[in-house]
Amino acid sequence: MVTLSPRLPGENIKEYSYRVIKDSIMSLELEPGKSISEIELAEALQISRTPIREVLAKLREEHLVEVFPQVGTYISKIKPQLIMEASFMRFTLEREILKLSCESFPIPNLFDLKKNVALQKELVGQKGSEREFHRLDKEFHRTIFEGNKKENVWAAITRISTHYNRIRLLSEMQHNFDDAIAQHERIVEIIENKECESAEEIARRHILEPMPLWEDLFRDDSPYLNYFELPTSRPVFL
Repeated sequence: MVTLSPRLPGENIKEYSYRVIKDSIMSLELEPGKSISEIELAEALQISRTPIREVLAKLREEHLVEVFPQVGTYISKIKPQLIMEASFMRFTLEREILKLSCESFPIPNLFDLKKNVALQKELVGQKGSEREFHRLDKEFHRTIFEGNKKENVWAAITRISTHYNRIRLLSEMQHNFDDAIAQHERIVEIIENKECESAEEIARRHILEPMPLWEDLFRDDSPYLNYFELPTSRPVFL
């Protein structure tokens, strides 16, 4: 049901359970729309049902779990409206954080960005590397916010991006991520060379322009169609 990982130093059982279950949802190991059981989760994690119940309540607040009285608990299907809200937030804030980065950005953080991109390049051509790339991708963007002392802003983006990040992972499983890596390299150049005037263009290319590709995931012949909670009229990501 979930992939167990070692507990982190200082991590209590509730924090551990939350991290493991959320990682399984975000990696699509727990598929959107899948029924889940408190009893089975508690047995898998070898803990009581009380912390599991608290974790599921927290995940419900993050739009990752839905509870239907007298029916059951399910992994939330991916909702296009939440995708569009997250993309709007990311584009707006990442454009501005890049502008701030062009004014001043710590050298150690710049080094971390370059190292991160180098690790991304090592994944090119490796089968099944999408999840690791996705992890490095999030770490790349988090580093930019940390370099500007805006960690809490990134945390807010992360909270609203749960559906956005799941569809991105699905897309990366269908397409290679060469373009994303090239854009990350360009972002590093923009920061290093203080090309503030290029911030909006790269933010648009990186966040908004890939979205029309996601329409293929909603096609009637898509193997992922049941992952989505679709309105009557199909969403169009422009």
